[in-house]
Amino acid sequence: MSQTQTQTQATARVGSRSTAPTASAGSRTGRARGALVALRAVQVVLALFFGLASALPKLIAHPTAVESFDRIGWGSGAMYTIGALELAGAVALLVPVLQSLSAIALGALMVGAFIVQLTAFDGQNAATPLILLAPLTLIAWARRSPNRALLRLPVRR
Repeated sequence: MSQTQTQTQATARVGSRSTAPTASAGSRTGRARGALVALRAVQVVLALFFGLASALPKLIAHPTAVESFDRIGWGSGAMYTIGALELAGAVALLVPVLQSLSAIALGALMVGAFIVQLTAFDGQNAATPLILLAPLTLIAWARRSPNRALLRLPVRR
């Protein structure tokens, strides 16, 4: 009988060792899930920023936006175009298959905005596009897997 108890105790110890890595793997999954939730929250915040704070003033021709584009010398056509691109990018940040492509496109707009801030506005707000470029780059990299699906869309069989 003592031999049976010894085998049972040994099995219990082996079983407890085998569950320990599973528990740590479960915590990694929890951290990964938390990272995905945080990334999604950043996407929502950026979508709200680009849609409401950046695109809306351009699309409704707010006097500050009109003044900025007149100072650059681009006029209202460019203002409405950039506003529409920012609004489309904001919406696409929330669409799973388009989120990486949207982050890349908005990042390109931010590079252009940085250059304009340096040249036309003497670097007055040049840090803002760079600050926005950092999370956009993270989103483009982290959500890159749907890009393959996008490349397959135009191919017809």
